[in-house]
Amino acid sequence: MIAVTLQVGNRIKTARVLNDGMRTRLFAALALIASVAFAQDVPHVEESVSVGYVMIPFTVLGEQGVPITDLRKGEVRLLIDGKRVPSDMFEKSQNAPVSFTILLDASGSMALAGKMDAARAAIGALLAHRRPGDDFSLFVFAESEAREVVPFTENPGQITHALAEVTPYGKTAFFDALSTMPERSRLGKNPSRAIILLSDGIDNASKLTRADLAGLLQGVAVPIYPLGIRDQREQVGHSKEELSDLGLLDAVATLTGGKMYLGNEPQQIALAVAAIEKDLRAQYLIGFAPTGQGAVKYRRISLQLDSRVHGVRVRAGYFGTEPPLIALNRERKKS
Repeated sequence: MIAVTLQVGNRIKTARVLNDGMRTRLFAALALIASVAFAQDVPHVEESVSVGYVMIPFTVLGEQGVPITDLRKGEVRLLIDGKRVPSDMFEKSQNAPVSFTILLDASGSMALAGKMDAARAAIGALLAHRRPGDDFSLFVFAESEAREVVPFTENPGQITHALAEVTPYGKTAFFDALSTMPERSRLGKNPSRAIILLSDGIDNASKLTRADLAGLLQGVAVPIYPLGIRDQREQVGHSKEELSDLGLLDAVATLTGGKMYLGNEPQQIALAVAAIEKDLRAQYLIGFAPTGQGAVKYRRISLQLDSRVHGVRVRAGYFGTEPPLIALNRERKKS
């Protein structure tokens, strides 16, 4: 499990908000352990390596998981590998437009039990929540790399029309499809971005392994929100392999600062989409420029926040050189 650090007064505690009650805890932990074990052997997506600027979107939550929308700059402190780092950016993106990359599973299993209808309903709900300036792209995948069906557009009708033409077929390769999406999501025009993955979470055709995917997505700056098109109570009858796929999706969401939801009923879908949209409208952005000194490696991000904050969703880290304060401390030790 990725632990997000919160500091309240002189006490440090771990944030409790990531996927309350819905986490397949064992498999999520295994997926994250595997990602660390294999990270040095897996090529990382381009935006993760030698970054020129680290931009960190995050959402802070108050009581009952409600996003806090009036956070002040002085209430948040940024740490990299546990050491304080100065941020030269603090922006609120409340109600700002979002670029949504929709990644739809169109494999044969989505034709069963009304799953594709549920996915279409979820996308319809997302489009219904749109605000001026939002743009959307649609990618569809089954047995191979995700195929762009609709490039980024502000016209929801293009997405709706394309959805009507999607016919489920073949096996599922969502590991392969998801690995290409962070780079493609950059094509949206808005600084606030999100990847919405709709799948039943059963991979049976990917060339990538779970460890490969987890390694590829470490350090990704775009939050991923998987919506597992399954009944939340539907655990009996699924193999450990299938449940571990859900665990990996949960881990991917955690790594990137998103959250996984499960559901296939209209009310479940509506609540999930509303929660995702509320999260993204209440984002903050902080950032800094790495020094260019030291090794390019994975560096963990944590936040210290005011006591009124009960939880936070933030990306787990970045690949790059040393942040400013770490380099400053190192130079002081040499002198």
